[in-house]
Amino acid sequence: MFDHPTHLPAGPGVGFKPQHYADILAHPGPVQWLEIHAENYMGDGGRPLAMLRHLAERFAISVHGVGLSIGGEGPLDPAHLARLKHLCDWLHPASFSEHLAWSTHGAEFLNDLLPLPYTAATLARVCDHIDQVQEVLGRRMLLENPSSYLRFAASTWEEPEFLSEIARRTGCGLLLDVNNVFVSATNLGTNPRAYIDAYRTDLVGEIHLGGFDEDADDVGAPLLIDSHGRPVADPVWTLLEYALAQTGPKPILIEWDNDVPDWPVLAAEAARAAERMPA
Repeated sequence: MFDHPTHLPAGPGVGFKPQHYADILAHPGPVQWLEIHAENYMGDGGRPLAMLRHLAERFAISVHGVGLSIGGEGPLDPAHLARLKHLCDWLHPASFSEHLAWSTHGAEFLNDLLPLPYTAATLARVCDHIDQVQEVLGRRMLLENPSSYLRFAASTWEEPEFLSEIARRTGCGLLLDVNNVFVSATNLGTNPRAYIDAYRTDLVGEIHLGGFDEDADDVGAPLLIDSHGRPVADPVWTLLEYALAQTGPKPILIEWDNDVPDWPVLAAEAARAAERMPA
């Protein structure tokens, strides 16, 4: 187990997009830290790494992985893990996180984060993979709750308890994606506040917020899509306030990865997060 502390500021952060580089340096506004997707910075040089090195002199950086396939049935890709280690070794990020999901099948990489059945076999596999990641990186990682669109009949654990048991066995921390909680609760017909009540909020090292798209399933029931392409919805802000009442001040990330707006719009979302931070 690892006990490396998280040093992200308990304030708003945003996912870094290269088109915002000059604005972030000149007018950061309320933004106190930045997140990058690991897979975008695993090369050996060039403008992206030059930007990142400069930003890291000004801001705490969170590295968010989207390609390890923590829940995949096969072994972790050693080459991918080695590239991730190289990135973390020179960048020294304040935080590293990944998803409770899978995205590989054999040698094929699927461009999506796919859900898992919550069973004893899945639990053992995910814990083994997290142990391997933390051993290789030499740092504690955070594990993010997914957005769900279906429930597996094979599941024998509820998601908050499943995440809690993973954290107990591996010593990892948790990344609470409040938007994912709301999306999943709407899609599955559950209570998002009950999810927060059952969640190990004392293990939360980071909170994520994002926008969702609204659709309907085959029988006309509401279906929310975790799109990261619009402002945070009002009920998600309300759920954030409920979560913060239990966690206390935390680093809060605004995720906006599709239809990315100009910097003032993104900075305004970060300001809305700052306004909700408990004293």
